[in-house]
Amino acid sequence: MTSLVVQTAFLGDVVLTTPLLAAVARRAGPVDVVTTPAAGALLATHPAVHAVITYDKHGRERGLASFVGLALRLRAAHYDTAYLPHRSLRTAVLARLAGVPRRIGFEDGWPAFYTEVHRRPADGPESLRLLALLGSEGAQESPLPRLYPSPEDDRAASAFLARAGVAGPFIALAPGSIWGTKRWPFYPELAARLAEQAAVVVVVGGAEDAALGNTVAEAGGGSRERSACGKLTVSQSAALIRRAQLVVTNDSAPLHLATAMGTPVVAVFGPTVPAFGFGPLGAHDAVVELDGLGCRPCSDHGPQQCPLGHHRCMQDLPVARVLTAIEDTGALRRRN
Repeated sequence: MTSLVVQTAFLGDVVLTTPLLAAVARRAGPVDVVTTPAAGALLATHPAVHAVITYDKHGRERGLASFVGLALRLRAAHYDTAYLPHRSLRTAVLARLAGVPRRIGFEDGWPAFYTEVHRRPADGPESLRLLALLGSEGAQESPLPRLYPSPEDDRAASAFLARAGVAGPFIALAPGSIWGTKRWPFYPELAARLAEQAAVVVVVGGAEDAALGNTVAEAGGGSRERSACGKLTVSQSAALIRRAQLVVTNDSAPLHLATAMGTPVVAVFGPTVPAFGFGPLGAHDAVVELDGLGCRPCSDHGPQQCPLGHHRCMQDLPVARVLTAIEDTGALRRRN
């Protein structure tokens, strides 16, 4: 019987679950995964995944009837084991209602609904912490996430770059975030400075980032055609990121997409800190943050507005700091 993994958290969390998927698949064969529609296409081509079951919990499947319907679908599949990295009550109840006899979760989740409980490590990368669901064996696994865009995704990324007139090396900028205070406000200025050094800039993000993406792309000396925001799917964006020399991003999903595609990262952290476990993992990646600011971190995710009204954690991070981090990676020297 196929194992089940339920992970319906944010897109970055889903990417960071891929080491767990790979580890479970090595032990028990490819797994079925319940995840969000946005993440479904990312996981559908992963070799550790047998089937993706999408659950639009905040959209068309919102509500009790859809939730119970999903539980009944899962019950009919007769899974023997469910791994529950998302520590939500909804996830715990879903696995219980699905009748999965072995339900593995974390002690800081909802242990009353689990049959096997593991301690979630307080430190280390989140992807490694999730591997603790395998017990002591999880510590032996690689925490590096991996994604496998399809050939169609690769072709879509290539077609976008051709339309944008990008024939050679480029740096990808990801200025968006669903959390307002995580957005570093100086991406247009950074793009302009990179253009002065003859670096080609391509902007990545979702449809909600389209207006900002256009502004950043134009500041980088290109046209709006060099913004992929809203023009590519998440899987196609991952394929595009794989082609980049470097990704500059906030503490948001593109950071984890870049890690999963093996692309170097410069990550800008403001209201959150890498110690939360969501920083870049590459040996040559860099973090830019404002040290010594007593009010950070201010929350687990970063609120929509600065609680103190000044947003110094981002406002006081100058373009020069980020540009220096980019230069230190060697990406500008490799552009030709």
